[in-house]
Amino acid sequence: MGILLALTAVRGTFLDFVDDPWKHVGDESAATRFHADGLLVMEDGIIVDFGPYAEIAPKHPDVEVTEITDRIILPGFIDGHIHLPQTRVLGAYGEQLLPWLQKWVFPEEHRYADRAYAEEGTKHFFDNLLASGTTTAQTFTTGNLTCNEVFFEEASRRNMRMIGGLTGIDRHVPDYFANTPEQFYDDSKTLIEKWHGTGRNLYAITPRFGFGASNELLAACQKLKQEYPELWINTHISENPAEIHGVLALHDDCHDYLGVYEKYDLVGPKFTGGHGVWLSNDEFRRFSDKGAAVAFCPSSNLYLGSGLFRLGKALDPEHRVLLSVGTDMGGGNRFSLLNSLEDGYKVGMLNNTILDGSIIPSEQDLAESERNKLSAFRAFYLLTRGGAESLYIDDVVGTFDIGKEADFVALDYTAGPPATPWHASLTLEKADGELTLDVVSDLLFSIMMVSDERAVDQTWVMGELAYRKA
Repeated sequence: MGILLALTAVRGTFLDFVDDPWKHVGDESAATRFHADGLLVMEDGIIVDFGPYAEIAPKHPDVEVTEITDRIILPGFIDGHIHLPQTRVLGAYGEQLLPWLQKWVFPEEHRYADRAYAEEGTKHFFDNLLASGTTTAQTFTTGNLTCNEVFFEEASRRNMRMIGGLTGIDRHVPDYFANTPEQFYDDSKTLIEKWHGTGRNLYAITPRFGFGASNELLAACQKLKQEYPELWINTHISENPAEIHGVLALHDDCHDYLGVYEKYDLVGPKFTGGHGVWLSNDEFRRFSDKGAAVAFCPSSNLYLGSGLFRLGKALDPEHRVLLSVGTDMGGGNRFSLLNSLEDGYKVGMLNNTILDGSIIPSEQDLAESERNKLSAFRAFYLLTRGGAESLYIDDVVGTFDIGKEADFVALDYTAGPPATPWHASLTLEKADGELTLDVVSDLLFSIMMVSDERAVDQTWVMGELAYRKA
C-alpha cells in the first residue's frame, strides 16, 4: 500500500543561483535560475519539487498551494557575522572599535548572564532576524553559559538553522567579563555535547578575537577543534588598525594576524574571520588555499570607521576567498542584510574608483576594480548560495534544490519610501508589467539601495510562515 504524503506548496516568482555570478562577467544571468511563475513543493519543511508552475503542478494535483503574488521569492538570507547580545545597544554613538567595546558592549553583554534578561534580549534578536529576511546566522553570544543556553533554546523553538557558541575572551576586558581558559573549555564542551546537531543547531568554537585571547585560551580552542573536528570556528580578524597592532605585540612570533590563528591550527574549512578589512595579499591567498572564509561587514566597517574591505581582491579568481555578508549588528547599525548590501555596494564603488586609474594611474587594476562592483545578482548570491558555501552548509540551505530545507523570503519591490511604487512602475514598464529576469534584477537592485528591511514581506522557515509584515 502506498503512503499518502502531506505536501504543501508555494506559487510565485522565484530566483536562486546555480553558480557564482563573478564567474560570468558580462553574462551574470547564466548564474541564476528564474521562474516568473514557479511552484515550490515541500514535505515536512524539505523541498521535494521545484520548477515552472505549468510543469510541476500537474505532478501534484492535490497539493495545497499558497500563492504569493507581486513579490520576488529568494532563499532565506544568511548572516555570516552578528552579535546576539548587542541588540539593545544598536546605534551607540561615536567610538571606534576598542573604546566602543569598553564603553557600550561589554557592560551590556554582561547583563545576559541573567536568564530573564537573556530571554528578553534573545526574543528581540530572533524577531528582528525574521523581520529582516534572515533565516540563518553565524552568531556571537557571550562567554556566559546561560546566554548560550537561551540562544540555542530559542533557535530550536523557532526551528532556525543557526551557528553559534560560547564567546571566549580573557585579555583586554573588564575582570567581571573575562573567561578563564579552563571555564571556556569546560563550558564549551557542555554546550557542544548538548546542542551541536540537535535540531538545526550547529556549534562554533568562538574565540572573540586575537587581541582578547591569551595563548592559553587559543590553546583551549585548538584542543576543542582536535576533539570535535566537525565544528565551526568563528572569530574576528584585521578589523581595526589599533587592534592589529595590539595583536602583533602580543604574538611577536607571528608576522600577521592570520598567523595567530594558524599557530593554533584553527584556519581551514568552516573557519570564518569577520571583517578582514586590513588583510594583506598573502593573508588573502592563505585564506583561499585553506578553504577559510571572510565575513564582509560593510555597514559595521563604515559605522566604526574601520576601513574599506577589498572586495575585488578577495574575489581574485586565482585565489578566490569564500565570502559571506555579515550585518555585525550592533557594530553594524541594522539587522537588515539588505542595508548591508547597500553599504557594500558603496564600499565596492569607492574601491572601484581607487583602482580604475583615475587617481593614481600606476595603481590601475581594471580587473580587480570591476570585481568590486556589487550588482544585484552578485549581492543576492552572497546572501544565499554564496553565504551557504562560505559556511559549508550549502548541502542544506542557500538554494531551492530538491532535498534542501525550505527557508525563503518574499520581497515586496513596492515597499519603501512613499514614491517606491511609482519608482518600481518605471522598471516594470520596460517589459509591459512582466517580471522578466532583467526586470527582476533591476527591482532587486532598487530593493537593496532604497527599501532595506521594509521590502521583507514574508519570511518562511522550513516551509512554515515565520514572519509576515503587518
